[in-house]
Order: sequence, then structure tokens, then C-alpha cells
Amino acid sequence: MALIGSLEVSMAFFVFLLFRFLFSKKRHHALLTNWPFLGMLPGFTVEIPRFYDWIIQVLEVSNLTFLFKGPIFAGMDLLFTVDPANIHHILCSNFVNYPKGPDFGEIFDALGDGIFNADFELWKNLRKSAHALLSHHDFQRFTKSATVSVAKRGLVPLLDHAAKKNTLVDLQDVFQRFTFDTTLTLITGYNPKSLSIDMPRVELADAVEDAEEAIFHRHVKPRILWKLQNWIDFGLEKKLKNTVAIADRECAKYISMKREDLRRGTQPKGDAMDLLTYYMNLDENKYNFLNPSDDKFLRDTMVSFILAGRDTTSAGLTGFFWLLSKNPEAVAKIRGEISAEMPRSINRDDETQLDQVDLNKLVYLHGALYEALRLYPPVPFNHKSPAKADTLPSGHKVEANTKIIFPFYAMGRMRSVWGDDASEFKPERWISEKGRLKHEPSFKFASFNAGPRTCIGKQVALTQMAIVAVEILQNYDVITATEGQQLELVPSIILRTKHGYKVSITKHRLG
Repeated sequence: MALIGSLEVSMAFFVFLLFRFLFSKKRHHALLTNWPFLGMLPGFTVEIPRFYDWIIQVLEVSNLTFLFKGPIFAGMDLLFTVDPANIHHILCSNFVNYPKGPDFGEIFDALGDGIFNADFELWKNLRKSAHALLSHHDFQRFTKSATVSVAKRGLVPLLDHAAKKNTLVDLQDVFQRFTFDTTLTLITGYNPKSLSIDMPRVELADAVEDAEEAIFHRHVKPRILWKLQNWIDFGLEKKLKNTVAIADRECAKYISMKREDLRRGTQPKGDAMDLLTYYMNLDENKYNFLNPSDDKFLRDTMVSFILAGRDTTSAGLTGFFWLLSKNPEAVAKIRGEISAEMPRSINRDDETQLDQVDLNKLVYLHGALYEALRLYPPVPFNHKSPAKADTLPSGHKVEANTKIIFPFYAMGRMRSVWGDDASEFKPERWISEKGRLKHEPSFKFASFNAGPRTCIGKQVALTQMAIVAVEILQNYDVITATEGQQLELVPSIILRTKHGYKVSITKHRLG
């Protein structure tokens, strides 16, 4: 059996390489040829490295919806759509017909039974309990104080060191470490201190990135192929198994530490309310489908929050500062607003002062953050499948279990959705004539998803992004290290750049 499996994998990769050779030297075309038996897969394999750019071109010429035909019997037919009417129909008005379903859970099995994979009553219990935590006054204060603390004790010393030594820093790496430290603090009460001058390797954070890439490729490979690779422990599937083992081990360590803290009564004093403490003390009678005494339940909950908190916010910050580097006039406006609303009399060493500032007064800053999230959505795509056959508002008929992909990265750049200036960075599009933030419907601006599954951590993410933006823009100049540097995006379930974002840091001087 092992020999047969190896031969099948070798043949699959031979076919892949053959078509890559045949097609890669030809000019890229948006629409793919539908070959007999193989469908559009040969052309698609060539486009995977430039998936984000390719799908924009496809959807622009396909009236916002495109049917990808996979090989016969491979179960790979995909309907790509960024039509706001379709998205509203699927995620909002006909939500009950579009559960996550078993296929979604199988692709994302590394997340276990956490909120991202859950359906029906389990999902309702998970969402209700998470909403109660995130909306709790103590947790909101803990979120702000923990974010400010990591900024002051981790981010500032690192940036000061880089400015003093005139060394380059990778902002993507910096932001990933920042959000990893804040997220782990909020989940466990412990700061792993990955953000420091020596930039230590973080096994769990590295493992998460490997998992995200592997999960993306499960979307674009024939199911039988990635299942076979998983069975013989090969390639990205092998990495994914290693990732799960690391996540299991690290989560078990924190769960054990927290149980010991609770047993000894050595929990931090004051208003700190971390996620593990909250769930370990959860009233089981209130949430019938949750089991806070089960370590697997706690592990799955931790992994979901790590993915949501660490990678999405860091991706948003990377895109935000990349766009600011191309738009110095926006930087000047944000700094002017910060100076007006937050005088520099605030002591940089006093964590409590920034903690007490009303960040919502920074309207232009929030407009710039929303604009960055429109152009660089941290979760670049989502997918759903109907439980029963359905007809979409666009007229497309979908059978039960059809995989429907929402490429949110492409959606933010559609001229037919956002206007002819869709590709431009314009924070002003989010500000009304009265100087207030405009609201855009979630099925048009879907960076935080839409409908009943709208991200409940939206406010936490925006608070963290605003605190980091204020700290950096008020005190530093960020200069792109290499002229002509581009963000080469990695095909993944979280928006990430292949080579990071290298910058030099200098102290900002008034005037």
C-alpha cells in the first residue's frame, strides 16, 4: 500500500510539473481553459503563486462571480463570488442553509471543535459565551491595559533600539510578535515575551503559519491528493501534523499552569480576566454544549482565539503601515489628529495614561484603519456550502455541498463594488461630511465577516491596532528599507507576505 501511495503521489506531482512547464511560459490569462477530464486545474496550478492578483482579474471580467471547474470526480468545482447580493444572501438572509458543514470541519480539522468550525447549538453556545467575555467590562479593561503594556515594554524598547543602532526591522515579524504576546496574555494571563530585542524563536507562532498555508492548499488541491499526502505523512500535510502536535503540547502546558494557579489561589489580583480563567469557571448549566472541565474543549478554544487574535490583527497592521509608506499625506493627517486629541504631554512611560485615552476620537485614524482592512483584509477569503440546493441572486444555481468561495481580498478592489478608485488608499471614503465614521454594510466590507458570524472580536482588534498606530506614529518615522519593495503575498488563509516588510526606524521630530 505504501508503494502504491508513493507512486500515486509521484504521478500527481509529475502531472503538476508537466502542466506548470507547459503553461508557465505562456502569457497569463484571467479565464482558464476547461480541459477534458482535467477541468481548469492545469491552468489554476500555474496561477496559485499569484492567486490574489489572478482572482481579481477573473472576477472583474466575470461579473463578480466565476465557476471554476475541477477534474472529473475530484469534487473540486468552486464558485468564486464577490457579488454583494450573493454574499448578503449566503451570510445573512439565508444563513440557516449555509452551515460550516462536515467538509469545512475536515479542511480545518487542526482547529478542533472551536468556534470557527462549530455549527448549530454548539456554535450558539460558543458565540454566546465568547460574547459575554469580550463584552465584560473587566475583560475590556484588561484588553486595553495588556495591549498598552506590551507596547510600552516590548514594542517601544525594540523600536528605540532599532533607531539607535540604525538596524532594519521586519514589521510583519514585529507585529506578529506583538499580537502573539497580547493574545497569549489575554488567553492565559501570561506574557510569553516573544517581542524583545533578541527576537527569540517562538515555536507555537511558527507552527501556526505552517498550518495556515497547509489549510489554504487543502482548498485548491483535489481532496484525494491532500488526503493521500496526510496518510503517507508528506509535504504540507506533514507540517500540519507537526503543527497540531505543537499546539496540543503548548496549550496543555498553559492549561495545566492555569489549573494550578486556580487551585493555589495565585491568580493575578485586580481586574485582569483572562480567557482560560473565564472558561474554567464557566457555569455549565448556562451553556449545555460546553465542557469547561475538558482539556480538549479548552485547547480548541485557545487555538481559535490565537488564530483570531494573533494573525488577523498583525496582518491588518502590516497592510496599514505599508499603505502609509505610500501615502505621506495620510501620515501627516493622522499625526495632526493625534496631536489635537492626545497631546504629547502624555508620559510615554506611564502605561495608565494611554490606557485611559478615548481612541474613538481619532476619526481619521480609524478611517485609515478601515481603508487598510478593505485593501488588505487579514482573512483574504472565506467559504460556505449550502445544505440544500439554492439559487443565488446572481442567477447561479448551486447544488447541496457546492463549495462557494468569497475572495474578500478581491472584493475590496472591485471597481463595480467600490468605484473607479477602488485600488486607491483613501481614508476619506470612511468619513462623513459631519466628520464622523461612515458605516458600510458588512456584505460589502467583509473584513470582519458578515451576518450572524460577524467577528465578535472586531472592537478588540481595532483597539489594538489604534494603540499601536498611535504609539508608532507619534514617536517614530517608518521608512521602507528598499526602494521598489513589494508585498509578495503568500497563498494562505491569513494574509501574509513572503519576505516580510523591512523598514528602518528613526525618531520622529515635531515640525
